[in-house]
Amino acid sequence: MLDLVYPDALCIGKQRFYYNQTIKKHYIKFKIMKNLQSTLSSPATRIAIILGVVALILSIPLIAMQFTNEVKWDLTDFMVAGTLLLSTGLAIELVIRNLKTGTLRTVILLIILLALFLIWAELAVGIFGTPFAGS
Repeated sequence: MLDLVYPDALCIGKQRFYYNQTIKKHYIKFKIMKNLQSTLSSPATRIAIILGVVALILSIPLIAMQFTNEVKWDLTDFMVAGTLLLSTGLAIELVIRNLKTGTLRTVILLIILLALFLIWAELAVGIFGTPFAGS
């Protein structure tokens, strides 16, 4: 797999074999991470992941409604939650596309996630006391 020439001629026997195996392991890890990065760098793949995660999150209350009477969502609840999750995912995608690296990107992503959690909590239990708060 890797045919490397080493400058140190003192590596012989098991020591050289261990050194070669260590180099190969790091090379394989590097290749896997590089492939993963190139796969996730595709916008279509990221949007498909966003849609899958939204569907997975929305399936949790749907499944829970089958087993208990404490979860009572109607179509409006699923539509509001889906809109909130999808808009958050697409906002994150927009930030990832336009800001490549840096502290600003991290801060904006954290603000988006904080807004999601605060709006979700307000809709669920009404922590701010707005008219559209949950009960």
